[in-house]
Amino acid sequence: MQCIFSDNMVHAQMKPLTFTRPVSQLRFGILTIQETWISLLSIKDEINSIGYHTENYLEEKFPSIPTTDTTLIIAGNIKPTQEIVDWVYTLQNGESLIINNLFVAQRGEGESKKINKEVTTLLSVAHPWELFQKNGDAIKVDYDILTKNKTSQPLSDSNRVIGSNNIFIAEGAKAECAIFNTSDGPIYIGKDAEVMEGSIIRGPFALNEHAVVKMGAKIYGPTTIGPHCKVGGEISNCIFQAYSNKGHDGFLGNSVIGEWCNFGADSNSSNLKNNYSKIKVHSFVSNQLEQESLTFCGVLMGDHSKTGINTMLNTGTVVGVSANIFGAGFPPKYIPSFSWGGAESSTNFDFDKAIIVAENMMARRSLDLSAADRKILRTIHDELAQ
Repeated sequence: MQCIFSDNMVHAQMKPLTFTRPVSQLRFGILTIQETWISLLSIKDEINSIGYHTENYLEEKFPSIPTTDTTLIIAGNIKPTQEIVDWVYTLQNGESLIINNLFVAQRGEGESKKINKEVTTLLSVAHPWELFQKNGDAIKVDYDILTKNKTSQPLSDSNRVIGSNNIFIAEGAKAECAIFNTSDGPIYIGKDAEVMEGSIIRGPFALNEHAVVKMGAKIYGPTTIGPHCKVGGEISNCIFQAYSNKGHDGFLGNSVIGEWCNFGADSNSSNLKNNYSKIKVHSFVSNQLEQESLTFCGVLMGDHSKTGINTMLNTGTVVGVSANIFGAGFPPKYIPSFSWGGAESSTNFDFDKAIIVAENMMARRSLDLSAADRKILRTIHDELAQ
C-alpha cells in the first residue's frame, strides 16, 4: 500500500512550524501526525511507499509520488484514532471519507463519492496553537498505541506516583527522586529518556526517546517533549518538536517549539495578557496581526531559532526560522525568519552565518545539515528579500 499525506490547504496557516516540513510531520501528542497514521495503518497492511502533497520547495526532501487506484490520500492535519482508520480501510477507489464535514482521506484521485461520518472529538488542526490546545487528547491516542501489549519497565522506588492513570517507562529510560502526577492523564517516558532528580511532572505528559528533563523542573500537562530535547525550569502545555533545548530556569507556556531551537538561561514567555483580553497573533496568510479567540498563547517558534539569556517574549509571539533573539526589553510580537537582534534593534541574520550556527548545533548531536535542508533554508531566506 502507498500513502500520500496532503497538507490539506493549511500549510500557510500552520507557519512558522511548517516553513521546513509538511503538516503531517508536526509532532502532536507523543508522535507526529504521520507517525500515528502509519502506526495504525500498519496494523492491517504493509506500507511500501509514502509521498506528500506539499509546497514545491519542500519536495526534494518530501517528494510526491504517482497516484494509483489503491493509493490512500490522507489529510496531514488530522490525527487519527483506530475508529477513523477502520473507516479508511473500507474506502473503495473513488471514495473519500468526510468526518464532521472535514476531508480525512480518499482512495485514488479525481472526483470522489463522499462517505460522511460523525465523531464526538476530531483531532484536526488548522492553526499552530491548536496543537497545544488539543495535545492532551492527542497524547492519550498515542499512549494507547505505544503501550498496547507492552509492559512498562519498573519505576525506581525513589520516585512518587500520584493519581489513577497509567505511567509507562520504556526500555533504557531513567527517573530518580521525581514526582509524577497522573490524575489528569497518562505519563509516557520514552526509550533512553531521563527525568532527573527533583522534577515535578503532571500528566498528560510525554518525554520522547533520548530526551532529558533536568533537575528540579516543573512541568504541567498537557506537554510533549520531542526526541533528543533537553528541558528545565517551568513549562506548561507546550510541545517541543525535536532536538530543541530549554535547559535552564524560566517560564514557557502554551507554546509550540520547532526543531533545533534553544532558549538561553532565564528566558521567559508571557502566555496571558495583563488585561486578560484576547490575543493577536501574526498570520502568514494576511501578513499582519490578527485577533484570535485565544486567552492563552506563548511562543510559536520555527526551526533553528534561538534566544539569548534573559530574553523576554511577549504574549502570542511568533518567531520564524533561524532567528537569533537577544537584548533587553520585549522584542516585537512577530520576529521574521533570519532576524538578528531584539527590542532595541534588529537586522538580517546573514545566511552563511546562520548556516554555520545550524551546523554547529547539529554537530553537537553528531548530525549534519543535509543539502536538501540547506536548500529549504535558502528558499525561506531568499523569499524574505523579495
